[in-house]
Amino acid sequence: MKITGSAIIIAALAAAVLVYGQDACAQPGCDLKPSKTVLLYPEGQDSGKGLQEAWGPGESNGITEQEFTEDNGNISNITEARFDLYFPEKPNGQMVIVCPGGGYGIVSSYNEGVYVADRMTEHGVTVAVVKYRLPNGHWTVPLTDVQNTFRYCRAHASEWGVRQIGVMGFSAGGHLAASATTLYSDKKTRPDFSILIYPVISLDWSMTHGGTRTNLIGEDNRWQSRQGKDYEQWTADKAMHGKLVEKYSLENNVTPDTPPVFLAHCTDDSTVPVQNSIDFYMELVKNGVPAEMHIFPYGGHGWGFSTVEYTGYDGLGYARSEFEASLFRWMDSMREK
Repeated sequence: MKITGSAIIIAALAAAVLVYGQDACAQPGCDLKPSKTVLLYPEGQDSGKGLQEAWGPGESNGITEQEFTEDNGNISNITEARFDLYFPEKPNGQMVIVCPGGGYGIVSSYNEGVYVADRMTEHGVTVAVVKYRLPNGHWTVPLTDVQNTFRYCRAHASEWGVRQIGVMGFSAGGHLAASATTLYSDKKTRPDFSILIYPVISLDWSMTHGGTRTNLIGEDNRWQSRQGKDYEQWTADKAMHGKLVEKYSLENNVTPDTPPVFLAHCTDDSTVPVQNSIDFYMELVKNGVPAEMHIFPYGGHGWGFSTVEYTGYDGLGYARSEFEASLFRWMDSMREK
């Protein structure tokens, strides 16, 4: 039997598994384990590839409680940024950096992480699931971690056989993925494509998800109240608040250089209104950005990749096959570009 170079690389990486804390928990209905877990700080910096010291974690998220993983895979109190790597048996040259959701208060590591990796690797896609630091009102932190994941993966792409790296996010993770899509800082951090599933896009109270907004930039009262502030500080805080709401309402940041986007949402989503996806799509169209959007009549929120196979129930069961067929057809079309 002939052993290919890519097979040797994959085998070596699989043998070098780093289990971090409770990431070793067995998820229901899926035996997939990461080929490797990379700690962004300091392991990523010390690897000699990808990260520069200048791109280190910088601002702390201020969380002091111990990290905890619930039985359903929701991880809280993340302060150690890392990502799990999953390598397919037959790589097709594509990679997705996955941002699970959780309102920026937890990371949904099964529904919008491991299960995603299982389906993507079956399709030949290499996957990095990011366990990003939760912001706790420190708005720069999650995007810093995702952009550093891009830097690391781009630096290793040739040895992994990866030619194209996109981003994928769900709910608040969709906001993070959309942030990566529109707020990139250079060619290394610009995704080649973007997949946004029931994403939070806007921080406008008329359509945002309250927990996502509050966990990212803090309570409105933190900025708007004058208690304990002189006039200058009060007006400066109010101005800063307005700038943050505008910046992280990501429909404001679409340009003709925004990468191609795939959107999926449900009309009856009562957690993150479908208007988030619609407004983002309209801005993509206005700027001539290739975009595809699927709006299903019902399914609610949070269906992710939790299928009957994994959990015994599928909130999008009636349209699951249509959703996945459309998604993978679109991804294949991106690979051909």
